Amino acid sequence: MLEPLAKQSRLPMPNFARTAILLAGLTGLFLAVGYLLGGPAGMGLALVFALGMNAFAWWNSDRMLLSMYGAEEADERREPELHAMVRRLSKRAELPMPRVYIVRNDQPNAFATGRNPENAAVAATTGLLQTLSPKEVEGVMAHELAHVKNRDTLIMTITATVAGAVSMLANFGLFFGGGRNSPLGFAGALLVAILAPMAAMLVQMAISRAREYEADRLGAEICGDPLALASALERLERGAARIDNHAAERNPATAHMFIVNPLHAHKADKLFSTHPSTANRVRALRDMARAPRPRPAGRPGGAPTGASWMQGPRRKGPWA
Repeated sequence: MLEPLAKQSRLPMPNFARTAILLAGLTGLFLAVGYLLGGPAGMGLALVFALGMNAFAWWNSDRMLLSMYGAEEADERREPELHAMVRRLSKRAELPMPRVYIVRNDQPNAFATGRNPENAAVAATTGLLQTLSPKEVEGVMAHELAHVKNRDTLIMTITATVAGAVSMLANFGLFFGGGRNSPLGFAGALLVAILAPMAAMLVQMAISRAREYEADRLGAEICGDPLALASALERLERGAARIDNHAAERNPATAHMFIVNPLHAHKADKLFSTHPSTANRVRALRDMARAPRPRPAGRPGGAPTGASWMQGPRRKGPWA
């Protein structure tokens, strides 16, 4: 039986600080673009615009994402095995039970959404449930719950919103007279309009990649099996490379929400990928599996508690 995750598994401070600095830099970039395109009035307008977009994203991003991918809520009666798995992992992670959704898509993938753990949802594609073993599905669901526990769903929603707003503001300011009020003149405003969206995209990718590594680490702790998650990532990447996700191709700004890049099928330039290299993620998880495990206090022989470290026959599931 899985035991509650130790308190020390919370988000490491250096990683949190790095993400906070990147978010602050992205916000500063947004305000700077407003100033450079429209002067003090432009910066004030940018601030109001950013607050409004983030407030909208806070309340509506989960519903919009689930609707965008045609996600269907899977109640406990329809998906008892999946519900039992997510409930067990949620208890292990000390999280409220999230809503569980199924996305009818042949590409194996998954994502989490929601503004906080109390309003979270996890979604798996039918391709994932049909392709992966029960232990691999468990690793993927643990990864998504790690995003919920670390509040990455909110962080990444805000990041995508602000990055998108930078591009919108740059285009708006350039085409509607921002160059006249810009301290840099029209030529400077044109340069800002070109470079600012690229800078915002690079910051967004840096935040997204950092959050994926952290979710892998914490997800492996939640499920107790780094190797199962590593195997799942390899199989998911191969599946994404072979099978198109047309909904994701129509909405590339949401690609960072998935456990692996859903845009692989169309050979997107990896320089601009929102996900770190799968090979690097797998290597980190295998290193984690090889690391010495602490012996829990009060247990004969210090038997580890993770699901994959328990002896006995492999548990059957609906996706075997």
